[in-house]
Amino acid sequence: MPRTARFTLEDRPAVYHVMSHTALDGFPFGDVEKEFFLTCLTRFSSFYFAEVLGFCIMGNHFHLLVRMFPSSTMHDDDVAARLRRRYGDDVAITPATLKHYRQKWSSLSEFMRELKQTFSRYYNKKHQRRGYLWAERFKSVLVEDGRTLINCLAYIDLNPIRAALVARPEEYRWSSIGYHFQTGNRGNLLSCDFGMAEWDEDDLTARLRNYRQFLYEAGTLDSAKGKTLDNAIVEEARSHDFVYTRTERFLSRTRWFTDSSIIGSKAFVAACIRKLPLPAQRQRNPQKIDGLDMYSLKRLSESS
Repeated sequence: MPRTARFTLEDRPAVYHVMSHTALDGFPFGDVEKEFFLTCLTRFSSFYFAEVLGFCIMGNHFHLLVRMFPSSTMHDDDVAARLRRRYGDDVAITPATLKHYRQKWSSLSEFMRELKQTFSRYYNKKHQRRGYLWAERFKSVLVEDGRTLINCLAYIDLNPIRAALVARPEEYRWSSIGYHFQTGNRGNLLSCDFGMAEWDEDDLTARLRNYRQFLYEAGTLDSAKGKTLDNAIVEEARSHDFVYTRTERFLSRTRWFTDSSIIGSKAFVAACIRKLPLPAQRQRNPQKIDGLDMYSLKRLSESS
């Protein structure tokens, strides 16, 4: 049976909800695998014409909400800058090269192919296996901006709640809401366009507060697909006007006390890093932990 044609818009920016499941039984993706998938997503979205709006990496599948931009929106200088970012300053840039990558990096299919294949190679090597990792070609849904987009984003961020993995959406570190609150959107991976033009908020804190309120209220609705958000947790957040409190911020960052190799002031972490026997290309800068007024070295397992 021939494959159904994928619905994509190539003449304008368009948002897609992308999903893909593993072919393996159970929940083969642990913390380390999820972290590497996130690293791949960060890497490829930096040169593809892609704006990541949301994601959730689960134990056997992932969701991604991404806006792809058509090739016509990218100037030659921008494509050249992405080429250097991808291949280094010595890359040969010709009209043919620019044309090729302008088409490639505006393609949702190419974006997903590179993302999934890179992760598959890593997973198979790490677990000393061969064969297919993914059960199918990825599924994608074309999503309208506005309320449809924010509902889709909430659906993605509520996956860990439905699976009863955490009590609050932002406690799950491999989701977009968790990435916003636990890392402060490190590296500006995520767009803060939640699709709601009527919010008319330039302040990031206000936009996140509005989204958190929307997410919590959506999380109490019975989806018939798993757990819902506890009403007591919603009421507690409502009592603080859905502002992320210092206590909540502390609790969401407790992993830094257990997963980090070094934690302390910026000067302390930097001094320790200089003494670590790490290869030069793996040297790190102290990582700011927003809300705790501390710095950390990322887990050493993430640098291997």
